[in-house]
Amino acid sequence: MRPAAAGADGAVDAAAGDELAAAVDAAFAAGGPLARADAAYVEREVQQAFARAVAQALDERSALVVEAGTGVGKTFAYLVPLLLSGRRALVSTATKSLQDQLYLRDLPRLADALRVPARLALLKGRASYLCLHRLAQARRDATLPDRAAVRALARVEAWAASTRSGDLAELAGLDDRSPVIPLVTSTRDNCLGSDCPQWRDCHVMAARREAMAADVVVVNHHLFFADLALRDSGVAELLPTVDAAVFDEAHQLVEAGLSFLGATLGSAAVLDFARDLLAIGLQQARGLQPWPELAAGVERAARELRLAAAGGEAAVRGGFRADGRGVQRRRWAERAADPAFAAALAALAQACDAVVPALQAVDGAGPDFARLHERAAAQAALARRFAAACPDDRVRWIDVGVQQVRLVESALDVREALAAQRAAAPKAWIFTSATLGDDEALRWFTDPTGLADARRLRLGSPFDYAAHARLWVPARLPRPGDAAHPGAVAAVAARCAGVLGGRTFVLTTTLRALAPIAESLRERLGDAGVEVLVQGSEPKRVLLQRFVDRPAAVLVGSQSFWEGIDVPGDALQCVVIDKLPFPPPGDPLVEARARRLEAAGRSAFAELHLPEAAVALKQGAGRLIRSETDRGLLVVCDPRLVAMPYGARLRAALPPMPLVRDEAAALAWLSAIAPPR
Repeated sequence: MRPAAAGADGAVDAAAGDELAAAVDAAFAAGGPLARADAAYVEREVQQAFARAVAQALDERSALVVEAGTGVGKTFAYLVPLLLSGRRALVSTATKSLQDQLYLRDLPRLADALRVPARLALLKGRASYLCLHRLAQARRDATLPDRAAVRALARVEAWAASTRSGDLAELAGLDDRSPVIPLVTSTRDNCLGSDCPQWRDCHVMAARREAMAADVVVVNHHLFFADLALRDSGVAELLPTVDAAVFDEAHQLVEAGLSFLGATLGSAAVLDFARDLLAIGLQQARGLQPWPELAAGVERAARELRLAAAGGEAAVRGGFRADGRGVQRRRWAERAADPAFAAALAALAQACDAVVPALQAVDGAGPDFARLHERAAAQAALARRFAAACPDDRVRWIDVGVQQVRLVESALDVREALAAQRAAAPKAWIFTSATLGDDEALRWFTDPTGLADARRLRLGSPFDYAAHARLWVPARLPRPGDAAHPGAVAAVAARCAGVLGGRTFVLTTTLRALAPIAESLRERLGDAGVEVLVQGSEPKRVLLQRFVDRPAAVLVGSQSFWEGIDVPGDALQCVVIDKLPFPPPGDPLVEARARRLEAAGRSAFAELHLPEAAVALKQGAGRLIRSETDRGLLVVCDPRLVAMPYGARLRAALPPMPLVRDEAAALAWLSAIAPPR
C-alpha cells in the first residue's frame, strides 16, 4: 500500500487528512464501492461517524476509544480507513476465531471492494502452529491416551505434508482439547530456536517473516501482551514499524494483559516439562541418567503443588465454586500460610534443582537438553519467587481448575504497559467494542488502560429495539444464590421455549448452574420435542451449529457463550440470563482493585462492581438482536434489576427495549414473534 504523505516530524499533513476523510465518506456512501460490492449493504450514519473518527485518529496519530453498539458495523468502520490510508497497521482481536474471520473474510473482501492492493498476514501464538521437530518426536515416542488421539495424530501427519502455513485451524474437526495438540506444537520453553533441525522449515518463523512484510497484520490480545512480556512471538519487533494499532473486542484487553504482565507458575507447565524430560532423555541419552526417576520426582512435585494450592483432593475434583470458565480464583492468603503449600513449593524447587546436574552432564548430546536445562532453572526460580513475599504493588491469586492450578502474580491493570508502548513511537491507537462501560467517559475501560486522554465516542445500535425487543424480569423468584433458584430459572426458560418451540439461549453466570438448569429443562421439555444442548458436552462450534440447524433447541451456556456468538434470524428469539453478572465474591483481583478505589475515597461498588455487571449484562443481551429484522425477548431472572435502586443504572446500560411487567405479556410477545410451526 502507498503510505500517506508525512512531514519531516512524522505528522501527516492537512491535505492528506482531508483526502482520507473524503475517501472514507465516498466508500460508505450509497452507490459507493461497499454498496456496489454487496447488494445487502445498508448505509448507516453511526458507522460513518465511527469511520471518520478513525480517519482523524490516523491523521493525528492519536488515541481513540469507541463503544459501538450491535449493528454499527465496527469492523468495516475501522478497516476501511486503515486500508484507504495506506498505513501499516496491527489489528488485534480477542480470539483466534475472530482473527480468522478478519484475515480470511473481512479484509480480503474489503481490499477487493476498495481496490487496495494490501498485503495481509495472520500471526498467532506458537500453540497454533505445527512444530515439525515435535511432530517427528511424537511419531517415535508419543504415548497417546486412546484411539481417538491415535487417529488425530495420523490426521496431523497426513496434513503436515501439504500445509503451507502450518496453522492447525486448517484441520477441520481437530478438537481444541485434543491431547495431540501439545505434542505437535512448541512453547517458548521447549522451542530450540536456531538449533532446531527443522529451523529452515519452521512454520512459526515463516508466519513472522510474512508479518514483517505485510501491510496489515492480524494478531490477538493474548499474543500482543505475551510478546510484550516475553518477546517471543514477533509482535515486539513488528509494533514499532506500524503506523496504527487497532484493538477490537477491547473489553477483553485488560484481562488478557494481566495474564502475561506478571509471573505464572502452572502445574500443567511443570507436568509438560516432566513429560518432555522423560521422552527426550530416553530418546537421546538412554541409560546415561536416571530419567524415569528424575521425571517422576518433578511430576510428583507438580501434583503435590496442585493438591496443596487447591486445598485438597475434593477441590481438585471440582468440589469448588467455579466461574464461567471452570476456574476458581482464590485468595493468595487462603493458602500462603498453609505449611503444606510452602512445603509443596519447596519440593518443586528441589525436584527441578535435582534435574540440573543430570542435564548438564549430557549437554553436548543435543540442543534439546540445553532447553530442558533452562526450563528446569526457570521452574525452580518461579517456585522460589512464589515462596517469597508478594511485592506491595502486585496482587497474587491461585486459579484452581479441574485439570490444573496456576499461581499468578500480576499488576492491577495494564496502564503502565500500554503507556510505555504509546510513548515509544507516535502512532494511532484505536480501541473498540460493543461494551466499554456504562458512563460517557467509559471509565470502566479507560481507567485501567490509562486512556483517560483518548478521544471517546459512544455510538448506539441502529437497530429498532423499541419495536423489535422486550425485557422481562420475572417477579417472585427465589433469590439468586438460593438452592431453588436454578430450578426456577429453568421453569421460566421452559415456558418461553415452549411458546417458541425452542429458539432459546440460557446464559448462566457460573458453571455450577449449568447442570441443574439443563437437567430441569430436559424434564420439562422432554415431551415437547425440544432438545437441550449444554456447554461442555461437545465443542462450542458443534453446539452452535446444532442449535442453528435445529431451532427446536435450548442451549445452556456460561461465560464463553455470553459474547462472540452471532445467531441472526429467528433461530434465536429468547435469551434468558440467570442472574445479574456481578464479579464473583472473593475474587482477589477485584478485591485489590476495590481496596485501591476505597483508599482514594471512591466507591468500589459504584465504580467497579456496577460497571463490571453492566458490561457483562450488555454482552449477554447482545446475543438477542443481531440484524435489522430480528425480534426477541430478553429475560433476566434477577428481581434486583427492578427492585433495587441500582437496577435503573443497569437497565440504562441495556439497549432501549420496553419492559414488560408480567409473564402473560412476555409470553404474548413471544407468541406474536414465533415463526409458524
